[in-house]
Amino acid sequence: MKQLLLLLTASLLLQLSCKKDTPRKIDSTYKPDVSVSKFINSTNITNPYFPVAVGKKYIYEGQSGDGPERIEEQRLTSTKTILGITCIIVNFKAYLNGKLIEEAWDWYAQDNDGNVWYFGEDVDNYNTDGTLKDHGGSWQAGVDGAQPGTIMPANPQAGTKYREEYYFNHAEDEAEILETGVTVTIPLGTYTNCIKTKNWTDLEPDVTEYKYYAPGVGLVKEENVADKEVITLIAIQ
Repeated sequence: MKQLLLLLTASLLLQLSCKKDTPRKIDSTYKPDVSVSKFINSTNITNPYFPVAVGKKYIYEGQSGDGPERIEEQRLTSTKTILGITCIIVNFKAYLNGKLIEEAWDWYAQDNDGNVWYFGEDVDNYNTDGTLKDHGGSWQAGVDGAQPGTIMPANPQAGTKYREEYYFNHAEDEAEILETGVTVTIPLGTYTNCIKTKNWTDLEPDVTEYKYYAPGVGLVKEENVADKEVITLIAIQ
């Protein structure tokens, strides 16, 4: 029995080693239909779980292992056309210990059915002294094989899985709706009929997040499972 166990263990380790060494391949099955005709009124975002009114600023705060975090998101009045589809632009700013570490311009559009799509982002990353570090994380649908993803389904149901973005080896966030009808309480208030999602990426297999979206508000809470870090909505201005 002991010898059999050793053989099984050796076999399992061999399988894991082979799996680890197997090169990653592009998911050729992922071919979302983003025809222009499916985005007639693309800048009119009516999805209740992803409202982005022009000029309204969402502010989030939390505590990380590296210090206090603050995130600000605000929809701009300008737009950007990608793959023939007019997208809204949301400005994203992330601060750590009071210093700006990332600023991005995210591009979203809603299709005729009410699904909100993510078409990419232009990113500036900063060093702690305020100098520009790089543009890591930037991608645009239609460029270098990158494809848009669904950031919020029109009719979220538990068990629904979807890609939020797909730029192979660069941006591969995925999500699954775990629950609907969730009640979430944060310092800003209590929200009912929320949805809870699980978020991950194959590029960082050790990182898993849970996100909570409230109807009419959007993202209200985010949890990093491994680090037990939580960031919550503190104000809407």
